[in-house]
Amino acid sequence: MTELILIYAIAILMACFLIASFSGLYLIFFSLKPTNEMLKHPYLSMQPFNRFSLSIRCSILLDYFFRLFFPNVQFWLIGHANRILPHVIPSQVPVKIKWPLLGLWGCCFIGILCMCVVWGILLTR
Repeated sequence: MTELILIYAIAILMACFLIASFSGLYLIFFSLKPTNEMLKHPYLSMQPFNRFSLSIRCSILLDYFFRLFFPNVQFWLIGHANRILPHVIPSQVPVKIKWPLLGLWGCCFIGILCMCVVWGILLTR
């Protein structure tokens, strides 16, 4: 039974890696400028997106993800994203802006869960 779970967890982990990589590359090369123009993070009023460090750029994209896919949550980082981006109405954002963010961050979180399952199975054997 654990072998089967391990096989599925590794397969999901590989799929998450491929989807997150493709979504991240698409976001960087094709849809980063339209995403920032449409969602308008408050940090972007201070300086352009490319001048921020990589960690702040990733946190801006994570705020967009939280606002678009968890619009009614009011606690922790998700609540903070909803408080600083109240002007973004998720139902009015087109799918071409949403899917790279969902692919990137959704697969990162699912991949973290799968990695925990893989390590848990490997450590208990």
